[in-house]
Amino acid sequence: MIRIITRTRLAAIRRDAAQAREHKREVQASADAAYARHVRAVHDLTAEAEAADGKAAEADARAHELRRALDQANLDLAAIRASVIEQAARIEALSGDLDAMAEAVVLLHYGKLHSVHPDRPAAERHAASFGVGPGGWTPVADRPVEESAWVISPLRKWAVADGGDAG
Repeated sequence: MIRIITRTRLAAIRRDAAQAREHKREVQASADAAYARHVRAVHDLTAEAEAADGKAAEADARAHELRRALDQANLDLAAIRASVIEQAARIEALSGDLDAMAEAVVLLHYGKLHSVHPDRPAAERHAASFGVGPGGWTPVADRPVEESAWVISPLRKWAVADGGDAG
């Protein structure tokens, strides 16, 4: 079928076609802008995701380092606790020795150390084995200890004090 088109109709079709092309350009520009926004958003989100992955990896490494430090600190703490227990046992033993030595005495022969004894009766028994009678333990009041044959004296008097002086 053949259709005859008038000039007015042709002008209207051309006008409609021009409007359609203009509308197509507007829609295309809008689509291009939306696509550009979408690409920027994808780029930004990708950058944020990569940064978050990096921070997560750093946090994991730091957590691993802290876990290792905590494990070492726990090992050190266990060793220190064992040392404290050992030291407490040693202190207890030394306290017992100190209690035992509180009454310790020395037996001097002409001012020279002859022997150390846990108490005065033990020192007297030992001196008696050398023939020293019960009255031979103390020096004459005005005589120096070096001039007395046998002297029993508290160990604390002859112990070395802080600073190295005899007390």
